[in-house]
Amino acid sequence: MNAQDCDRADDDPEGDPSRAFLDTPLAPPRPVPSPTSAPDARQRIEVFRHTHFPDVGDDQWGDWQWQLQHRYRDLKGLSRILTLSDDELTTIQRIGGRLPVGITPYYASLMDPDDPSDPLRMTMVPVEAELVQGPGEADDPLGEDGHMVVPGLVHRYPDRVLFLVTNFCATYCRYCTRARLVGHTGEYHFNKAQYEKAIEYIAAHPEVRDVLLSGGDPLTMGDDRLEWLLERLRAIPHVEFLRIGTKVPLVLPQRVTEKLTSMLKRFHPLWMSVHVMHPNELTPEVAQACDRLSSAGIPLGSQTVLVRGVNDDVETMRRMVHGLLKIRVRPYYLYQCDPISGSAHLRTPIEKGLELVAGLRGFTTGYGVPQFVVDAPGGGGKIALQPTSVVGRDGDDVLLRNYEGNVFRYRDPVGA
Repeated sequence: MNAQDCDRADDDPEGDPSRAFLDTPLAPPRPVPSPTSAPDARQRIEVFRHTHFPDVGDDQWGDWQWQLQHRYRDLKGLSRILTLSDDELTTIQRIGGRLPVGITPYYASLMDPDDPSDPLRMTMVPVEAELVQGPGEADDPLGEDGHMVVPGLVHRYPDRVLFLVTNFCATYCRYCTRARLVGHTGEYHFNKAQYEKAIEYIAAHPEVRDVLLSGGDPLTMGDDRLEWLLERLRAIPHVEFLRIGTKVPLVLPQRVTEKLTSMLKRFHPLWMSVHVMHPNELTPEVAQACDRLSSAGIPLGSQTVLVRGVNDDVETMRRMVHGLLKIRVRPYYLYQCDPISGSAHLRTPIEKGLELVAGLRGFTTGYGVPQFVVDAPGGGGKIALQPTSVVGRDGDDVLLRNYEGNVFRYRDPVGA
């Protein structure tokens, strides 16, 4: 990437579909910053709807439950919307009991139907390499099962727990670290008896001040069920704040209704991590969903998995983080892809993540530079990595390298 002035704003390309955002039926009453999105996103969605759902009106298309009911789950459905490669076709037939396929019509509409290397398509449609377990790979690479204190509750860090509240997702990412859990046993949401055991554990452990709801995806649950969970957790005095991890705003933005956000804002402090992979996801619909969440007082941070051929170049990452900042989502984590079984074709060398961070740092605002982390195999937790800035020491001077690669002296007397 060429060096750019760090405070230069991205210019929207002429004809950017985000300019039409305020004309959409569900647009909020006040202007919303437009994202940096694929120039043909709006056209692609409309062509998809006209081709595959000509009789479906805006009310149905904008209904999140309709979207879930019409997900593409099998070879027959995917063959209607994609020109499948031999690799994709064979693998879908052989996927068996592994992580299933599930793609909402909205998200499918953003994919290039004729290009297997389309970045969004690569994250959703399985290929044969996924069926091969390589060295160092495991079904549970992070050792979550070993830290599961009661069913669905992982207590790895001293002051916080991971509460897996469902195994259901709106879409199934091929690099999912919980592929062993999600999408199976009929795609169900856990029952209240399971929730009660987890809540009892949290209530009995005053060191737990932070609860992260994940799964599966908590936002695929109905408002009433999610509200019940949040009420029970908020009633525990030592739980200081709640978090939700979700990809729904990106793959099912219709779910983020005004009713949902009105309910969520009752449980502050409530934070949300949204799972973003590529600038092509940042459509006007996503901008609207994120605006509703932000306007309800929910801080948004992005979590991105580094995937080969999807987001492993500086220009793609730059467009993504700029687009996120424009819709009030702070880039938070860039994850090295976990070594789940069958992920070798998706993982990049760790040096690639360091290269991306170096390519962002100094060339854009610090708010737009995510932390690059490796989730240590076996349950070691997140380890932050960064490009080396400290070159060394020369007497009383520390030698520091800046974003341009230039070395500067900083006086720091030994023993001072």
